[in-house]
Amino acid sequence: MINRKQVAISIGDLNGIGVQLALENHHTVCELVKPIYCIDRAMLEQAAAKLDLAIPEAFQTIEDISPYFEIGPGVVTKESGAYAYASFCKAVELAKAGTADAICTLPIHKKAWELAGVQYKGHTDALRDFFDAEAIMMLGCPKMYVALYTEHIPLKAVAESINTKDLTRFLLDFYHTAKPQTPVAVLGLNPHAGDEGVLGDEEKIISEAIKNAHKQLDKQVFTAPLVPDVAFTPHVRARYTHYIAMYHDQGLAPLKALYFDEGINVSLNLPILRTSVDHGTAFDIAYQGVKLNALSYINAIRYIKERDET
Repeated sequence: MINRKQVAISIGDLNGIGVQLALENHHTVCELVKPIYCIDRAMLEQAAAKLDLAIPEAFQTIEDISPYFEIGPGVVTKESGAYAYASFCKAVELAKAGTADAICTLPIHKKAWELAGVQYKGHTDALRDFFDAEAIMMLGCPKMYVALYTEHIPLKAVAESINTKDLTRFLLDFYHTAKPQTPVAVLGLNPHAGDEGVLGDEEKIISEAIKNAHKQLDKQVFTAPLVPDVAFTPHVRARYTHYIAMYHDQGLAPLKALYFDEGINVSLNLPILRTSVDHGTAFDIAYQGVKLNALSYINAIRYIKERDET
């Protein structure tokens, strides 16, 4: 296959299902891109033996990722956290150097990162620091993508995080990097989108940011703040492919209820393209011979293949 993009794949937490996804779907992935797996051969062989899976031909690995350790299926450990972080850093390094056209990240465990002394909560936090850029977390599938204005913060901190300057910048960055082809649905924060201030007035800030963004873009792109509890009903979803949610669960609860198996995670507004599966390490089924649903992983790779193609 000609002109396949080269993709660095960080292996995720080796005590979870990431390496099984990589092994079982290698041939499918190779039909879409050229994968480089950020895992040492010795660790790969250990994982494959525990999974009772053969290592596919042309499964390209990279040495000297991180110290060898004994895989503990389904266990949260600092060793697996350190390896997952090192694998991720190697993938970023390859992308920065131009060796890889994009990166795809398999699932990590946040507690394992913490035990390993990693200062970041997850991939997106780290990417912001690595590139000194305001990365945007967008999740979903072609039927519906949801971008998050705030991410992993307590619910009580969301309202105070909404201000005109930052939300205006967010809206502009989102538009320029997501490149939506249809109007973008912006959710209000409060029940009934505030009911004109009766149930909260954050919608005034949201509306002002939308107005500012439209002025800079010189066109209408975003909706007025939508009532959150009806924004994902079928007749409303029929109008939009992209949503912006004010906080994590506001956007992701309906998304995962509708499209859990096929959703992916995309980091926007970075100088590199990064996608990820939209699920966790699944420690409860890791290394137990369970057949995995690989749709999210394949979709994450497919997004890279199709991005910017004409």
